[in-house]
Amino acid sequence: MKVHLIDGTYELFRNHFGAPPKKAPNGQEVGATLGLLRSLLMLLTSPDVTHVGVAFDHVIESFRNKMYAGYKSSE
Repeated sequence: MKVHLIDGTYELFRNHFGAPPKKAPNGQEVGATLGLLRSLLMLLTSPDVTHVGVAFDHVIESFRNKMYAGYKSSE
């Protein structure tokens, strides 16, 4: 058994800002989606992989949010 645990928040951020731009025939930007699917497909096709799990961060408001505008905002 081989398990991959993915940091979903990081992967979404990485692909949103780091994947090469690519447009669908209708003009919609799909580069981030293709990057994310490519990464997941690579993991799923690795030998002996049986499970893949994805975990996401949730927003936690702290005293830093009051001190610094935009600090880890939930936008």
